[in-house]
Amino acid sequence: MAIPTLHALEECSDFSKTVEPFIPQLYALPERLFAVISGNESLVKLYTETNPLISGFAISVFLGAVFLVAAEVNRNYSQVDRFWSLLPTFYIAHFDIWGRLTGVPSQRLDAALLFSTVWSIRLTYNYWRKGGYEIGSEDYRWPIIRKQVPKIVFHVLNWTFISFIQSILLFMLSAPAYTLLLATQFEPELSSADLAFTAVELGLILAEWFADQQQWNFHAAKDEHKKTGKVLPGYKQVDLDRGFLTSGLWGYSRHPNFACEQSIWFFLYQWSCFASKNLYSWLAAGPVFLIMLFQGSTWLTELITSGKYPEYRDYQRSVGMFVPTSASTYKAPVAKPKVIRTSELANKQKQK
Repeated sequence: MAIPTLHALEECSDFSKTVEPFIPQLYALPERLFAVISGNESLVKLYTETNPLISGFAISVFLGAVFLVAAEVNRNYSQVDRFWSLLPTFYIAHFDIWGRLTGVPSQRLDAALLFSTVWSIRLTYNYWRKGGYEIGSEDYRWPIIRKQVPKIVFHVLNWTFISFIQSILLFMLSAPAYTLLLATQFEPELSSADLAFTAVELGLILAEWFADQQQWNFHAAKDEHKKTGKVLPGYKQVDLDRGFLTSGLWGYSRHPNFACEQSIWFFLYQWSCFASKNLYSWLAAGPVFLIMLFQGSTWLTELITSGKYPEYRDYQRSVGMFVPTSASTYKAPVAKPKVIRTSELANKQKQK
């Protein structure tokens, strides 16, 4: 069988029983794929006879190689970024489709695919309107890192982390769906807990959308103020002059959208733990690595931002990076009225 026969719900998260027995299938995949290409084996047969976790992992490694080649050929290292909003949903759909083809109940996976699809649509739209899909566009952080390290070091970074590790990470974020798939052997019906987890996920996606929209609206108002001098309704000139958003959700967290993003995948992992009646499992590797990635990425973002805006360090001291440090929002300093000296006033009158 392509999935293990388990005797207890708790075994659904046991690495030694759900992963290790199928690792040899990974080594056999190249030969079997060659047989498919040669016409000696059916692709559907290969797909259904291969453990879905193994085949999903193999796809992530293959895509890592594609990202590597594309990055080196185009000298653009944001190849993974372009697919970030799509691949976790693709992998969850992979588990769902595999379950349907093999007759495994897939209601839980349908629910997981629902929230993931909504997440993909929202994130893809956000990435598109920021110009992420424009030809030649690249994440602003990679050029900065490229300037700070030797050329060979950056290439090694691309050969390992940027292309392959990030690709595998996107698979690992969706891997808890494998546990949901295995748990249907014991609880095939969609439970109220499954609906609750789905609702929480959709709520986090909504909160992330609000945070992104608040940031987008603020920068649109700031750009309008720079071009025309107008202060759009809902904003104050002192806020636009400061250069960064400190109100709304951004008054409680310096990066509420990032906090929601990490929580979305952490809760999918928690969902798999609940479904298998385990407090933790090896599948924590995905969300834990994502949190570590956000720590480093956000640190670099804030280093750049604090260099552009003098008041940002005060904001950092008052508001938590992801988790609010207090119940109160950030209190922006009140702009002091400009004092005009008598001599300056006299000069202005002479000029008139």
